Amino acid sequence: MTPIRVLVVDDSAVVRQALTEILSQDPRLRVIAAVADPLFALQRMRSQWPDVIVLDIEMPRMDGLTFLRQVMAQRPTPVVVCSSLTGHGAAMTVAALAAGAVAVVAKPKAGVRAHLHASAGELVQAVRSAALANVRRLPAAGEPVALEPAGTASLPVADREAASHVIALGASTGGTQALESVLKALPDGIPGMVVVQHMPEAFTAPFAQRLDGLCRLDVREARDGDAVLPGRVLIAPGGRHMSLRRGGTGYFVEVRCGPAVHHHCPSVDVLFRSVAGAAGARALGIIMTGMGADGALGLRDMQRAGALTLAQDEASSVVFGMNREAIRAGGVDRVVPLGALAGEIVRYAGRMPSDSR
Repeated sequence: MTPIRVLVVDDSAVVRQALTEILSQDPRLRVIAAVADPLFALQRMRSQWPDVIVLDIEMPRMDGLTFLRQVMAQRPTPVVVCSSLTGHGAAMTVAALAAGAVAVVAKPKAGVRAHLHASAGELVQAVRSAALANVRRLPAAGEPVALEPAGTASLPVADREAASHVIALGASTGGTQALESVLKALPDGIPGMVVVQHMPEAFTAPFAQRLDGLCRLDVREARDGDAVLPGRVLIAPGGRHMSLRRGGTGYFVEVRCGPAVHHHCPSVDVLFRSVAGAAGARALGIIMTGMGADGALGLRDMQRAGALTLAQDEASSVVFGMNREAIRAGGVDRVVPLGALAGEIVRYAGRMPSDSR
């Protein structure tokens, strides 16, 4: 098997050395160079283009975000962002994900070498997953999403009907851009949405804030006890599982720490299984692009409880992994392209409270 060629770009010599040591331990990975900034990276890439770039964001001479945009415009390449947990670093990382990065690995300001070695498995898996990503399938900035004209206005759905239903989405690699394209196309009045996007702690809050500024819906990072309301989107916080609970005539979320499920916290399976139990047939489940199998069995549980279940198709997926496993598990009612998901959500909301299937 041909090794995956990795280029490390980070202005810290300590980080470059640690990343090179960690990645070189996996025989499937080969670090072709570790350079101090994007200008050196561009010189190196003239002679040998990498399969994956591990990229710092905050660097002198040229920041990582500018470099990322140049790479994606010239020759789209999978990029794993290795970013600090500072507020500025988190905001820049979210912008990098929107610009085409497929994954993010966090690094602290202090004790970074020890932290990276402690997170070696996560780092190696992120790079290996990134190598499988087809970044040419990432939605371009401002790319329109197919939506019937009637769906561009507020939906004529009574609040009590919308409040009795819930929409659950799960995504991983490539999901940040896919979620953005879908949410931007949705009108007011849809049932409340609960979302798990695999992402480390400290990055989900700025991710939710970005989405909130781009769409009509009220998007926020979930807090324990938050109500699931029509027109509201709750993003599971990194490092904690999110579950749906029934409360009176509506729903709320429970946010708790817990062991990783399918190597992830938050986990799509945890969310989907809770939706199956709390909402049953009054739910729509959607599994999108992502590496691994998280969510496949949970979506099947939703289907068996009477929910309508959808999977993003292979042609529009950056990584056809989680959705492929859900299809194989037999828990998917329909497979649809990314561009049709917003329309499917609108049609689902438009025919409530009758049988959604």
